[in-house]
Amino acid sequence: MTQATTTTTVTAQQAPPTSSRRWWGLAVVGLAQLLILLDGTVVNIALPTAQKALHMGDGSRQWVITSYSLAYGGLLLLGGRIADLLGRKRAFVAGVAGFGLASAVGGAATAPGMLFAGRALQGACAALLTPAAMSLLTTTFTDPKERGKAFGIFGAIAGAGSACGLIAGGVLTEYLEWRWCMYVGVPVVLLVLAGALTVLDEPATPSVDRGRLDVAGAVLGAGGMAAVVYAAAEAESRGWGDGAVLGLFSGGAVLLAAFVVRQARIPEPLLPLRIVMHRQRAGAFLTSWLSPVAMFGMFLFMTYYLQVVLGFSAVRTGLAFLPLTASMILSSTQIAARLVPRVAPRLIVVPGLLVAAAGMCVLAQLRVDSSYVTGVLPGLVLTGLGMGAANMTAMATATAGVAPRDAGVTSAMVSTAQQTGGALGASVLNTVAATSAAAFAGTPAEATVHGFSVALWCVVGVLLGTAVLAAALLGGANSGRPASR
Repeated sequence: MTQATTTTTVTAQQAPPTSSRRWWGLAVVGLAQLLILLDGTVVNIALPTAQKALHMGDGSRQWVITSYSLAYGGLLLLGGRIADLLGRKRAFVAGVAGFGLASAVGGAATAPGMLFAGRALQGACAALLTPAAMSLLTTTFTDPKERGKAFGIFGAIAGAGSACGLIAGGVLTEYLEWRWCMYVGVPVVLLVLAGALTVLDEPATPSVDRGRLDVAGAVLGAGGMAAVVYAAAEAESRGWGDGAVLGLFSGGAVLLAAFVVRQARIPEPLLPLRIVMHRQRAGAFLTSWLSPVAMFGMFLFMTYYLQVVLGFSAVRTGLAFLPLTASMILSSTQIAARLVPRVAPRLIVVPGLLVAAAGMCVLAQLRVDSSYVTGVLPGLVLTGLGMGAANMTAMATATAGVAPRDAGVTSAMVSTAQQTGGALGASVLNTVAATSAAAFAGTPAEATVHGFSVALWCVVGVLLGTAVLAAALLGGANSGRPASR
């Protein structure tokens, strides 16, 4: 049987469910993704309290964040392929259940090592859950109009996750204790599991598509991604010229190069290169890789600006980000979702990136005496409107038309791009901000704000460069149409 015939057969046998259950399925998948994204920020707020309670040293506290990032970023591609081979629903349920167990372990930690282990297990389970969730959407919502709406909602959830995490982290830490920042995931996991077993549907995948797992490729890919993510995390404290950081980056690059060579030569690769060689999909991956640089940098700097400079509490800081979340939801569900089936992706992504760049320009001009209403709020709204449209369209475009057997690994590539882009961007921008602040002659507050301003102007440059690349690579075909070969 030829590849084309096999693909046609698989597609026919994997026709998505036509009942309204798929929209309930979207709610379940979205809630699981919200849990993962919320967890990425909720722990940050609780870190100072957890460090004191567990007698954690300053040199080891970073592992609360790094252990999660390493497992998540390093195992995403492997998780995506497992979802393709095991089945998306099975992988989704396994990832959700494991995430709940890991949350309970972290919350019950009696020593730093136990908390680190819980966070690493959370990251590993998230690496299985995330691509399974996105591939379930890819194989379920194939109609262009429904697909645009579904990914618009999913993109809005992604945008809301970080802001909700800030609010939840502040409330839980301030009014309960830091352990609840881990425990809060357990009841949500139980709710998601009940929904997954009740309403999630996945047509049977023919055994011809099951294939075998490329173990050697998994080791190379996971090792390379983990090395790059860890290098980015270490660069914040050690500096980009440190020997260990450079060694990790070099080692990661070598492993990833070997991974690519292997994927091009073996018959059943972990990451089929046809997925990333398609021009339109490559443009979507690049957008997904570069745009988190802006979002991670903005969240980092604005969190410190609101708390340190303007004196907001943790809870008030989380609430201050709600306009950003609202504008992202509006943009992704009411603007981008309506346009995706009708116009070329670049006609949504490029204007979205330019609007986001305008928002960053507003934020880059903040001063020590700026007010939230006239200074911060307009920048957050513009940034949310632009990023909501661009990110949702990039996700929909990257996964459009992919063969069912590759849905999981393609979804994993989107998440991998976002994870590595955010990690690298936050490290680079943090270095830029710290260097600029140290060289500024003024009060400590003025120096801090100056550093943030310089870094945010760099973000503007990244967004403009991404817009140019998106305009060149994103083709004229609608993202709702098949784009694979």
